[in-house]
Amino acid sequence: MTTMGLCILLLSAFIHATWNYLSKKANGGVPFIWLFTAIATVFYTPLAIGIILYQRPHIGLIQIVFIIASIIAHLGFFLVLQKGYKIGDLSFVYPIARGTGPLITCILAVVIFNEKPTVFTFIGTFLILISILFFTGGIDKLKQTNSLAPILYSLAVGVIIAGYTLLDKGAVSNFLIPPLLLDFCNTVGRLIILTPFAVKNWGEVTFEWKHHRREAAGVGVFNSLAYILALSVMVFAPVSHVAPIREISILIGTIMGSVLLSEGFGKLRVIAATFMVLGVISVAIG
Repeated sequence: MTTMGLCILLLSAFIHATWNYLSKKANGGVPFIWLFTAIATVFYTPLAIGIILYQRPHIGLIQIVFIIASIIAHLGFFLVLQKGYKIGDLSFVYPIARGTGPLITCILAVVIFNEKPTVFTFIGTFLILISILFFTGGIDKLKQTNSLAPILYSLAVGVIIAGYTLLDKGAVSNFLIPPLLLDFCNTVGRLIILTPFAVKNWGEVTFEWKHHRREAAGVGVFNSLAYILALSVMVFAPVSHVAPIREISILIGTIMGSVLLSEGFGKLRVIAATFMVLGVISVAIG
């Protein structure tokens, strides 16, 4: 991992935590997802056109298959994430989702890309699991019904993150789809899929525009920017390194939720987030 790559990933992590804070603050559903997707489409269209005209990337059948699969995976990510934010705190859902995502990614990377785990990988895995217990309040807390649903949504998001990370790594590094173009295709595909629902529920969309348009604009711009930066590093860096390093956003997101949104258990969750960050760094070193 080069110094430049590390700096890009750290910037991506901060931007990523910021758009998740804005998304949780809006606390919207599918109409909010459609709104920030529409804003992102308008914002990134000129850049996507520039990429097509300047780079002239080859988009064949295999590239189209990867793009479609990526669209479906990212759409599922947003739907499950927003549902998780509706029933759980940012400082709870975000760290568990972002922590389990790279953990699963690294495990699958060993299987798919034949990357070799080390003792640091196992130490990091242990730290991540311990931090999850901190976040959830321990085994007894896990048995409570009101805690189980946010945990399950968080873990589901983590699984989806692992899936689209490996998928998109192959798309940008093996099949040379430009990162910005891949993310733009995701955005446009999501917009097309959700537009019928938005039209049918236009009153809810106008409500989101009236009350949360600033949050929607922030999510629309920052979500794509954070991921484009990460994809750019994936072009030349191992995915088992990129995925964990990005997760410094766990600590940032936890602090945002505890301080800016006044969510409870701030000190405990910051400690847990620190353990998780140490875990993902250990995995990255491994």
